[in-house]
Amino acid sequence: MKTETLNINDNFFLTPDNLVPDSKKSIPKGRHEPLAYRMRPERLEDIVGQKHLLAPNSLLDRAIKSDTLTSAIFYGPPGCGKTTLAEVVAKATKRHFCRLSAVSASVKDVREAVALSNKLQNVGQHGLVLFLDEIHRFSKSQQDVLLPSVEDGTIVLIGATTENPFFALNAALLSRSRVFQFEPIDEDEIIILLKRALEDKERGLGKFDVKADDDALTFFAARCDGDARVALVALELAITSAPNAGNGKVHLTLADAEASLQKKNIVYDKSGDAHYDTISAFIKSMRGSDPDAALYWLAKMIEAGEDPRFIARRMVIFASEDIGCADPLALSQAVACFQAVERIGLPEARINLGHVVVYLACSPKSNATYAALNKAVEDVQSGRTLEVPRHLRTQHKGAKELGHTGYKYSHDYEGHYVAQDYLPATRRYYEPTNEGWEAKIADRLERWRSQKTVSAEKN
Repeated sequence: MKTETLNINDNFFLTPDNLVPDSKKSIPKGRHEPLAYRMRPERLEDIVGQKHLLAPNSLLDRAIKSDTLTSAIFYGPPGCGKTTLAEVVAKATKRHFCRLSAVSASVKDVREAVALSNKLQNVGQHGLVLFLDEIHRFSKSQQDVLLPSVEDGTIVLIGATTENPFFALNAALLSRSRVFQFEPIDEDEIIILLKRALEDKERGLGKFDVKADDDALTFFAARCDGDARVALVALELAITSAPNAGNGKVHLTLADAEASLQKKNIVYDKSGDAHYDTISAFIKSMRGSDPDAALYWLAKMIEAGEDPRFIARRMVIFASEDIGCADPLALSQAVACFQAVERIGLPEARINLGHVVVYLACSPKSNATYAALNKAVEDVQSGRTLEVPRHLRTQHKGAKELGHTGYKYSHDYEGHYVAQDYLPATRRYYEPTNEGWEAKIADRLERWRSQKTVSAEKN
């Protein structure tokens, strides 16, 4: 890398190997750059989406305008503009831009970028913006290499990731960076991008003179799931593959859109935030007794390819944690569903899942048994372990000589109950509610506890 070729201006784009004007670079014959790449905005005001980050006087807006940008992590789903914003930020702050991918870059590449940034600063220029795509792919030791340069400002690091940075990145790197969370692009904003691509004759599809039906664009916007790249790729395929595309005039219909994007794009990573957020929404919907919402989240997980056994396991846990004795059959239903899923498999097992999801969502709710267990565990962990009372100990040979006597056999008494102590100290963990079957349990338990109290007073 030769620094003497670096004369800063708004159009320069820096790669690890050379520096070329971004908007004027020649494309080798035979190479085709996708529409999504060609249509990347070059100015901050042209960016669509992420209003919460780019609103006037927002943190990022102030940092860009005052040229006080510090290292940042751009976190969000694919196709929401992380790379685009990083490039535009570099241009807006008149900094060189070096793009690396953590999938293929090495520590050597990072050190070369840092060395170049040092040389730039030594001749009175800004250091470069090092954009590290898929930064979560860097190992802990690779991330550590970035720390000194980020700390002393040699580089402005912008890391892009689809994984939760608070799990995927080192705490030391996070403490030196500001995390900006990106959201999927709204449908209305996707349509703006699509229309912009259709009208742009230089970078977009304007040369085709396209008449696009509104329902076709709406279809793209709804099916891309907030991923602008997916929508633009599908749009380009629909236009360029049209039978009369060679004549320059194309009519884009809903049928054309459906043919070019046959399966809805679902943002879902079975090991990432989408996985945990969706299962969380699913459980909370059942807990909130909303079968409609629970069915929607179930459908999303199934369509995204989630392991149905994982869903069924969560339902078994839910039956005891959130329903418990309010409906004793809930656990049986959930276990039966789990067995059905294992024996039948998808796609038919989705019917069993839907059946039991509705049952669990509509069941009376109580977490009394779960809360009681937690209290008992807390006592065991925090206090002195209680000894088993002598009358409850096993009746082995020599029990009488050891004083293991006095146990009263419940079935020998009226109602199959007799008041006696089962703990050496008074403890009350289970407090049944008045929901479902638990209301009957509450009455029965209160009667037994009253008899125990009377017996204790007599003694």
